[in-house]
Amino acid sequence: MRLGIYIGSFNPPHKGHISVVNYLLDNNYVDKILIVPTLNYWDKTDLVDIKDRINMLKFYENDKVSIDTEHNDLIYTYELISRLKEIYTNDKLYLIIGADNIIDFDKWKNYKELLKNKIIVMNRNNIDINSYIKKLGKNNFIVAGDFPFIDISSTEIRENLGNKYIDKEVLNYIKSHHLYEK
Repeated sequence: MRLGIYIGSFNPPHKGHISVVNYLLDNNYVDKILIVPTLNYWDKTDLVDIKDRINMLKFYENDKVSIDTEHNDLIYTYELISRLKEIYTNDKLYLIIGADNIIDFDKWKNYKELLKNKIIVMNRNNIDINSYIKKLGKNNFIVAGDFPFIDISSTEIRENLGNKYIDKEVLNYIKSHHLYEK
């Protein structure tokens, strides 16, 4: 099975995140997706509790989408992929990243280890993905160039919780648990 690994803070999860998942499944890039929300890390220290983010992501879980609740403490992507390879020994893992991540991919901790895997790069903000891939010198990238990117950020959503980019179940969860209140 081709298993997509989608890592992020999902603070909160929104329709942009889920559109990535649906696009990859609907267009047969992968057979299943494992969503891995992360704990606080070096550039994200204002995240709501991991339990709340997992609970919000659970609204999207189905037979093709699973939410990882065990590996959220791993700081580096290479650590997570290494651990998941030990668990999913019969599956081919595909790391899913946005085009904005390809820009500094060579600065990621042990990025050369990650380059041994298939990496799906989602189109975003008209970034010239292929020029960055060429610099990395690998041909294991899969570019989802026709992905209809939704230009919305979790920051914008937190500042305007009633907007159209957040699903009703997630919004209700946020309100009932008093998340993102100032």
